[in-house]
Amino acid sequence: MTPAHRISNLAGAIVPFVAFLAAILLLWNRLVDWSDLAVMTFMYVITALGVTVGFHRLLTHRSFATSMPLQYVLAILGSVSVQGPVISWVADHRKHHAFTDKEGDPHSPHTHDSGLKGLWYAHMGWLFDRQGQAAYSKFAKDLVEDRGMRRINRLFPLWVALGIVVPFGLGLAIDGTLAGGLTAALWGGLVRIFLLHHITWSINSICHYFGTRRFAVDDHSTNVFWLALPSMGESWHHNHHAFPRAAVHGMRWWELDPTGWVIRGLKKTGLAWNVVEITPERQRAKEMAATAA
Repeated sequence: MTPAHRISNLAGAIVPFVAFLAAILLLWNRLVDWSDLAVMTFMYVITALGVTVGFHRLLTHRSFATSMPLQYVLAILGSVSVQGPVISWVADHRKHHAFTDKEGDPHSPHTHDSGLKGLWYAHMGWLFDRQGQAAYSKFAKDLVEDRGMRRINRLFPLWVALGIVVPFGLGLAIDGTLAGGLTAALWGGLVRIFLLHHITWSINSICHYFGTRRFAVDDHSTNVFWLALPSMGESWHHNHHAFPRAAVHGMRWWELDPTGWVIRGLKKTGLAWNVVEITPERQRAKEMAATAA
């Protein structure tokens, strides 16, 4: 990892954190209103879905198919989350699945240290060591060969800027004042980035350390129910590692999976097809294998 890459990752982690502290002070002094929180919620949901529907289940695992324009829109929304350029994100995640919880996994809490040190590495430490180091030609060749994805990847700084400009514009339009635009940019931009960062990073750390398991898988992945809604269903991570190509990770009626709901909605409207879902029979077979082991 180059010094410039390390510094940019450090800035991406620290600046939203400082903004979060500033936002707490503003909230304490009652300088936040419903419009700021509404803009933050809107930006959080669309950028989180850009990661979960777009970066993860579509582009990384090809859990469903859709049109190229919608793929590009999802890739841009995921980029606005500021978790790295699309090709870099996909390559890192495919490498994670290729070496899950073994040497070569970019962010396992079990291979780099133990206990709290391992959790820290999986949560944030890997960003300053291995993030973006997976070979594009090996782990994301399909995206590298797509001219549109290469352009979206190259324009990552623009998408980061839009993630601040759009909430500023929404706040300005709703409140009608510069102060309204600035506080909306704080909450809908930087605070939203901070919150979504740590929810996503928790999938790498917490969901490989604490939680429940029921399938026969050769790794330490877990399901963590209390992260289900903020992670848009990604915290059914053990289910995902048992069936990586599944478009729906919540495999029981009570396993809330907003990302899976969106994909099913896209299918019903004809915007998605070839949606991969796991039959109850396949699930039971893998559960029985776990019991037998």
